[in-house]
Amino acid sequence: MRQDAAKPGAGAPTITLARTTLRPAFVLAPMEGFTHAELRRILASRGGLGLVCTEFVRVTTAPLGRRMSRDATDRPPETPLSVQVMGREIERMAEAAEALERAGADLIDLNLGCPTPRAARGGVGAAMLLDLELLHRVIAAMRSTVSVPLTAKMRAGFDDASRVLEIASCIESAGADLLTIHPRRRRDAFEGVADWRIIAAVKDAVSIPVVGNGDVWYASDALRMLEETGCDGVMIGRPALRNPWIFRQATELAEGREPFVPTGADWIAHVVEFADALHERHEGREAATLAKLKEMLRFLARALPDGRELLRTVLRLDSLTELLHEVESRVANRAADAFDLDAFGSLRLERSGGSAAPLAPGSGRVSPRRSSVLC
Repeated sequence: MRQDAAKPGAGAPTITLARTTLRPAFVLAPMEGFTHAELRRILASRGGLGLVCTEFVRVTTAPLGRRMSRDATDRPPETPLSVQVMGREIERMAEAAEALERAGADLIDLNLGCPTPRAARGGVGAAMLLDLELLHRVIAAMRSTVSVPLTAKMRAGFDDASRVLEIASCIESAGADLLTIHPRRRRDAFEGVADWRIIAAVKDAVSIPVVGNGDVWYASDALRMLEETGCDGVMIGRPALRNPWIFRQATELAEGREPFVPTGADWIAHVVEFADALHERHEGREAATLAKLKEMLRFLARALPDGRELLRTVLRLDSLTELLHEVESRVANRAADAFDLDAFGSLRLERSGGSAAPLAPGSGRVSPRRSSVLC
């Protein structure tokens, strides 16, 4: 179910599923290489998050190991956890879902969006959208083994978006409890601008809750997506790496409160906390810590007008101490208005999605009518 929560002050959206309630229905997206336990914990502590998602767990012909199951289900306190799986072997996927539920997952999510060439060659991720019979069988098998909510995160299509409603109906009929839609095709990767009209069409085509995703760069975009598409919740990925307070801001906006605006001191404190968490995760190995911190800084620096200049300097450094000193000396004393991190994007360094965004060439026409296809 969905609250009427699109405009500021209307209240944050809520999605109620069997055994789990997303309150608020603002969700951290699964992102390979990023949404490990440490980042999930840090972002949940910033506030406003109703659900955190793991990196995908790759399911092959081999059973999941206990350590993998334990690591995947390491959860932040008081925030529901969704564990995403990616694979195509029907029995193995069902077994993996059952094992992850036993390990403590609150939801199990099926990856139908990974756009990488490796995933495409293996017939997994977004490539699963090409075989609806297999897709239906995989979801139905997973449904038969778990009692927690079963969800799926899909792209609009592989090479075109013409079958997006057929795919969404297939996912619903197979037994999924919730569907997240990212309105780019696999071939688009992250190019162009997300066309939220596809989210609206999917919402009209199914009866299960729909979570929208794609180019929600500012907290105000989350409320705009709810209003423009009628979706039940909003999932945020890369923009949350750039702005770790975006969920808090979206919730505060929805509740009619003044949204938090971080300063340079807040930005540095986040970087230091993340560096410390990485150092612990990598057991004190500085090279590994430094490499992962630099990956994150590529996103964090996007909120600075001179972010590219900052990156040119810090990415050359090979000492964690030197890197932290450099970013602190350049950023710590900046006022809030020196960043593009307010809820409304005053500097507009990013291009947000919307319902006016044109479909990418060749994406196909999407009918707003309910699809009657059962697969």
